[in-house]
Amino acid sequence: MYLFDLWFIRVTLIDVIDLILVTWLFYRVYKYFHETRAGQMLLGLVILLIASVLFNTVGLSASSWVVNQFQTVWVVAFVILFQPEIRRLLIYVGQTRFFRRIFQIGSSRTIEAIVEASIQLTENKWGALIVIQRETGLRTYKEAGTELKAEVTAPLLLSIFNPGSPLHDGAVIIQNDIIDAAACILPLTESTMVDPGMGTRHRAALGISEETDSIVLVISEETAKISLAENGRFIKIGMDEMDLRRHLNERMFISSGD
Repeated sequence: MYLFDLWFIRVTLIDVIDLILVTWLFYRVYKYFHETRAGQMLLGLVILLIASVLFNTVGLSASSWVVNQFQTVWVVAFVILFQPEIRRLLIYVGQTRFFRRIFQIGSSRTIEAIVEASIQLTENKWGALIVIQRETGLRTYKEAGTELKAEVTAPLLLSIFNPGSPLHDGAVIIQNDIIDAAACILPLTESTMVDPGMGTRHRAALGISEETDSIVLVISEETAKISLAENGRFIKIGMDEMDLRRHLNERMFISSGD
């Protein structure tokens, strides 16, 4: 459907939709790479693309040719120099709700792995702190920990929180079906309403749940109790296996953040 003319270009509704989609795509990619080296280079690539369109529209053939040559080199350099960032972006895309529903990634298996590990941790009286990411990104905390990018399994969680493991201090961060990082340091709550008997793990659980929409699972090594924190408070302290499974099934997988 014809809308208007821009100089000698006929603009249709399809053109407007196309422009909006491309803008949204670049925005999402730039937001993902924001404050990284790749983000600065991506911004430069966008500027070159805009310059190329403007030069072609105005009819500056020589300038357009020069910009197009730089643009080709820029894209190749971007792919070569930032392979790790691009790989993380592809992992992020594959973990979004839309693609998880299409390919039916096993969220229920992850819940069962967390429940199974939690019960064994309580039996062993090993402490644990598990953060389940939802909409709010946790990149800062992940990058400060040890990157894993491993499938969530009960044996892996048990090995991480084994007191003899170098990763047992700190939190595990899970996004969808992946353990993104371990040994992550979380902010402690500053609330004056916290039970004085609560240890560092419980204070860290409340701290991260105050700042994000994460669900945080805490297992006390002193009492062997399972607690779940959300929205700056503990939903329940001393959960059994059925309670934990039910709460995770109700709340867990609405994640698309970093």
